[in-house]
Amino acid sequence: MSSTESTMDKGAVVAGYDGSEEARKAVRWAAEEAAARGRGLVVAHVVGFPPVPEALPGGGAWPRPGFLEAGQETAQRHAEAMLGDIARECRRAWPELTVSTRLLSGRAPDELARAAENAELLVIGSSGLTALPRLLVGSTANELLHDYHRPIVVVRTGEAEGDRNVVVGVDGSETSREAIGFAYDFADRHGRALVALHVWSDLPLEAMAVTPTEHDRELIEERGKPLLDEALAGYRERYPDVPVHRVIAVDRPAHALAEQAEGAALLVVGSHGRGPLRRALLGSVSRAMVHHAPCPVAVVRHHERRDYPKSRG
Repeated sequence: MSSTESTMDKGAVVAGYDGSEEARKAVRWAAEEAAARGRGLVVAHVVGFPPVPEALPGGGAWPRPGFLEAGQETAQRHAEAMLGDIARECRRAWPELTVSTRLLSGRAPDELARAAENAELLVIGSSGLTALPRLLVGSTANELLHDYHRPIVVVRTGEAEGDRNVVVGVDGSETSREAIGFAYDFADRHGRALVALHVWSDLPLEAMAVTPTEHDRELIEERGKPLLDEALAGYRERYPDVPVHRVIAVDRPAHALAEQAEGAALLVVGSHGRGPLRRALLGSVSRAMVHHAPCPVAVVRHHERRDYPKSRG
């Protein structure tokens, strides 16, 4: 991608597309989000061309000159047609949306990260043409989730309809605050209620398997409420039209988040948690949500302080 294209893509919503149904749904999700943000949509497809060897293993020659080059040209024409089809589909559904396409060559995780370097958001399907939906996250998605430094949304097919709340995990960390800002911004633009979930997990795993008494719940609520109050401070004034439901759960974090995410429009999680030990725990939780959550998942990494803009237009 040229430097000119990189400048043009600044602030856009970038969606990866490989022709699979998972990726098609991700592109449509990205198109709706780009339209809501007043941003352009960039649909990117990566063709991985292997280097062309001079001879076959064992010293044999290729059947005819240009054999591999012809195959690459065919693959490129197919990719261009595929990008054109999905771009036209998005323009029909969102006529005011500016849609552009990028045909890239190389390793998919590297090229998508480069294409979205200055993007406002990167959107991908949870698995592509070779992964099992709802069970596995494709290798491209896994690498991007590990390395990409800006917010990334993972979309899968088959999410159930429901109350369509926006759910955000709250643990008091700086990363969690950025996730809260992302969740409030999304809920405000889409007219959704926000569920702020704090999971009281400072108990042995064995204790979490026992149903807490009413007295236990009162103590946990008393201890968890100040953390939620502090984490959400300032957002109510900035987003007065967003209804907020505060939930404190005694559970394994991944289970509690998945339970709240049933029927949600979006689940937002931070990529890290509290301190070195909690970083490992919350890192595993965010990965579990990407693999198994019943709705789209936004993973927000702590990179820099951001003031999420109000709705445009």
